Amino acid sequence: MKAEIAGRGKKKEETMKGKCCAVTWRRSFRNAIGGGSGSRGWPESELFRWRREGFLVLLLLEAAAVCLANPSAPGISSNNRPSVNVYMSEEEVKKLLGLDAELYYVRDDVINHYALSFVLPVPSETNSLHFTWHSKSKVDYKLGFQVDNPSAMSLPQCNISAQGEVPRTLSVFRVDLLCSGKVDAEVILTVQLNLTFNTNNFTVLNFKRRKMCYQRVEQEPKIPQYSNKSINRPVYESVNATPTTSARVFYISVGVCCAVIFLVAIILAVLHLHSMKRVELDDSVSESGSSQGLSQPSTQTTQYLRADTPNNATPVTNNHPGSAPILQLAAASFPNSGAPSHETKSYPSLRIEKNDLKSVTLQEAKAKVKDIAISRERVTLRDVLQEGTFGRIFHGVLLDEKDPSKEKQVFVKTVKDHASEVQVTMMLTESCKLRGLHHRNLLPISQVCTEEGEKPMVLLPYMNWGNLKLFLRQCKLAEANNPQAISQQDLVHMAIQIACGMSYLARREVIHKDLAARNCVIDDGMQVKITDNALSRDLFPMDYHCLGDNENRPVRWMALESLVNNDFSSASDVWAFGVSLWELMTLGQTPYVDIDPFEMAAYLKDGYRIAQPINCPDELFAVMACCWALDPEDRPKFQQLVQCLTEFHAALGAYV
Repeated sequence: MKAEIAGRGKKKEETMKGKCCAVTWRRSFRNAIGGGSGSRGWPESELFRWRREGFLVLLLLEAAAVCLANPSAPGISSNNRPSVNVYMSEEEVKKLLGLDAELYYVRDDVINHYALSFVLPVPSETNSLHFTWHSKSKVDYKLGFQVDNPSAMSLPQCNISAQGEVPRTLSVFRVDLLCSGKVDAEVILTVQLNLTFNTNNFTVLNFKRRKMCYQRVEQEPKIPQYSNKSINRPVYESVNATPTTSARVFYISVGVCCAVIFLVAIILAVLHLHSMKRVELDDSVSESGSSQGLSQPSTQTTQYLRADTPNNATPVTNNHPGSAPILQLAAASFPNSGAPSHETKSYPSLRIEKNDLKSVTLQEAKAKVKDIAISRERVTLRDVLQEGTFGRIFHGVLLDEKDPSKEKQVFVKTVKDHASEVQVTMMLTESCKLRGLHHRNLLPISQVCTEEGEKPMVLLPYMNWGNLKLFLRQCKLAEANNPQAISQQDLVHMAIQIACGMSYLARREVIHKDLAARNCVIDDGMQVKITDNALSRDLFPMDYHCLGDNENRPVRWMALESLVNNDFSSASDVWAFGVSLWELMTLGQTPYVDIDPFEMAAYLKDGYRIAQPINCPDELFAVMACCWALDPEDRPKFQQLVQCLTEFHAALGAYV
């Protein structure tokens, strides 16, 4: 339809070209995301939702900047000028997008096609939509609904009739979303509103929404216990109610034996737990045994990091001016790191290579996790935390097998319907590489769901703040004077925990091959755990590159010998740890971002490395520089890294 605005002069028409905007912002973009001084900010859940739906906000901002009220814009004919307005109130936009704004679909007869083209997400806990509308003259309407997956969602219901007249006063109509609870699926819902104000002029408005519907888990009905005394029960007369002396002795003997067995079992359990803690302690402390300051994260805000670290790289060879003091300081920190070692060890690989999947079938991958497989009915999916081309990570709930009233929060890794068999096999195989390893800084899988006809699911224990890389980037929003900003001491504490977990893997001759912040998770107590890299290539595609061998690899985190000769060892993991430490100090920046991945090997061979981050102490950058030595034998061991970082952490805590 065409929008014609009658009775207006040319001058007024030109003025209207710059006035009408689709979205009216009530606060600045900075205050909306909690970055302004003195603002409350968003809670952590809203911040992660902001990351998932950030592209919608950018499109809305673009739509807000476009003028839609020019005379040639499509809209409703103004012969009789009904002056129709249809929009989402500020409260409704806050509920869906977390923004303080009003989103207009029709404003004074002008249609906002930008806003109508958006498929807005609906949170899983939201089951109704609200639209505000009114008209100054008579306008008839017809209301209809469409869903692309009827098995997951029934047709919505509305609190107004299917057809009638648009109210003359400001009114709100509600659309109720009815998930069936039979399957887990993503549903695209279309609310179609037809507006007619004469026989020759009508308008069709389509409001599209996207909502996740989840399968409801039906609990077994409890058997009622009747206390009605009228129910006939057999009555037995007591015979020999008082036991004899021999019977008493027998019962006492049995009770004493049970008590002794119970005490022995408790003692054995305590000894077993104590031995496991000693093993973890041996892996986490340094050779000198100094590990003070690691039990609790620092609450002091000694020095805050800036996020504007330059991403250029500088050479670290002795020929570069200023590099010698750094390397000498690092050499003093690790006196034994350059000691030659003539032992050659073969290490098992944590990350399965793509070429190795030719010998692994999907059935073989499922058979390896058969012992930890559980029923799909015990898992309830909630919000989508991360999403890629073929993979997703959900926040889920796992019901206890014996007591359904008890539940545990979990991460759920799964694939989409169009994922290939190779991708499913990679997810299952890479997920189970940490099985059998127990350390407080490792996060192996706990259960899997591999039922026929269902998408495979991998379950891991839940960590409140989620992915470490995403968490670090959220910290960039904090100002230097914000008491919630993260401090250097907190970041060093995270690095120590990663080094402890890697030291555990090195002692067991396990190579990670993909150590990075994206493959770590963190909880609200600043506890960091290393995870596998299942789905990482899909969820963080910009961190992986193909160098012509049909395999995506983390080029910017790989040591030179790994890039050139495909040679991986514990020393190459040390190189990746140095890059991960750089990620921590830059709050999640991408290393070597200006370097072509095909030039990385030559770049490293010439002695160039990423520059020292702003506000990063020289002692800490010296640790990174040692990790990037060209000769693997010159790099420190993880045990030495734990010792050095622990001492540096203690020194930071000595200053106020």
